Amino acid sequence: IIPSSTGAAKAVGKVLPALNGKLTGMSFRVPTIDVSVVDLTVRLEKGATYDEIKATI
Repeated sequence: IIPSSTGAAKAVGKVLPALNGKLTGMSFRVPTIDVSVVDLTVRLEKGATYDEIKATI
């Protein structure tokens, strides 16, 4: 696994201006043919259930 850079956070900010400057990103290069993963970690202002989060996203 090789750490790498990514422009994904900046791209999200361009598509969803409300999130501009609120995201950071990291990338890892893995020697496999086809792999994709997203690890989204958020800090919520108030409690929410898993179903409420899914409905919002």
